[in-house]
Amino acid sequence: MSILREQALACVQASRTMAALDTAAKRRLLHAMADQLLFRQGDILQANASDMQAAMAKGTAGAMLDRLRLDPERLQAIAAAVRHVASLEDPVGQVTRREQRADGLRIERQRVPLGVIAMIYEARPNVTADAAALCLYAGNGVILRGGSEAVHSNTAIALALGQALQAQGLDPQAILLIEDLRRETMLELLQLVDIVDLAIPRGGEGLIRFVAEHARVPVIKHYKGVCHLFVDADADQRLALDLLIDGKTSRPGVCNALETLLVDARVAPEFLPKAAAALQARGVRMRGDVASRALVPVLEEATEADYAAEYLDLIIAIRVVEGVDAAIEHIRRHGSDHTEVIASRNPVSIERFIAGLRSAVVMVNASSRFSDGGELGLGAEIGISTTRLHAYGPMGAESLTIERYVVQGTGQTRHPVDA
Repeated sequence: MSILREQALACVQASRTMAALDTAAKRRLLHAMADQLLFRQGDILQANASDMQAAMAKGTAGAMLDRLRLDPERLQAIAAAVRHVASLEDPVGQVTRREQRADGLRIERQRVPLGVIAMIYEARPNVTADAAALCLYAGNGVILRGGSEAVHSNTAIALALGQALQAQGLDPQAILLIEDLRRETMLELLQLVDIVDLAIPRGGEGLIRFVAEHARVPVIKHYKGVCHLFVDADADQRLALDLLIDGKTSRPGVCNALETLLVDARVAPEFLPKAAAALQARGVRMRGDVASRALVPVLEEATEADYAAEYLDLIIAIRVVEGVDAAIEHIRRHGSDHTEVIASRNPVSIERFIAGLRSAVVMVNASSRFSDGGELGLGAEIGISTTRLHAYGPMGAESLTIERYVVQGTGQTRHPVDA
């Protein structure tokens, strides 16, 4: 038996203990985890500094470096997210449907833990704590396989979380951090069909495609976030400008940042010059189609590839469209089913936009940056699913459970039984 399989089986055993815990015990555990993160702040930040130094020496920059970085404020936010998860309604045991048949059978659907979740991620040490908190609160065990660029940070965070488990008299193997980061070990993990109930990759498109193509276990996928803002002819232009600036510039290296601006042709002559000036003042490079470049000559020429790009940088693609239907068609062709935004005061346009798209999140007169588990009331998120399986959109603790049937009877049989 390989070392990984042996460790994973221990995680399975620990997960059964987690599944049996009541809500109060799980809440105590998560608060203890948050306490340990802050108690060991010095060790965690020192470990992160080592990762940051190594990453910069390799030439890492931009969004990847930003995702890797921890500081006291970010660590406080991670601990707060763990506490927030503990404050949420416990999904385990929730009854989502209840009925009684004429023959007396009582039928319920109730939520139960998935079992063991494999989390595969890169350059995001906060995921170590977020994933552990969400998985454990939902009664699961979790196997964490972080990237080499965050190895010291992940190890320090996992150590703190494991100490919290021990302090609560629980098996620390409910959180398994894989230390062997060779690709062969990840491939072995993705083949453990009798152990791993769900794999969730979180990182760049290359990582997610690798996991999806090599896994034999179920995979939740989210390849990229090509998020659009459509400015309708009836939009409040000041509001639309605020949504554009926040969505593109507040943190361009995240998946809920705007990548494309679509503007109704009827307001483009008025809105686009103002938008371009505001973006340019904030260092954003702009690439536009023929119509938008005619209105704003400083725009670079956009290609079709630009409209499918997740830049994760201060770059935005711009297109002038003929109304809401043309905006919907553009998004259907180039979008990634992540998050779409409409700025409009017209209820007809708004309803057409909502009904015409199947994206995981649709925002009406609100920034794309709210497309986040914490902002949407999940406490934290383990990822964003653009795969239409049991979960779609930002995934919290409830998404780490499944529904099963519990049927209670008094001896009913489907067919008559001869005496």
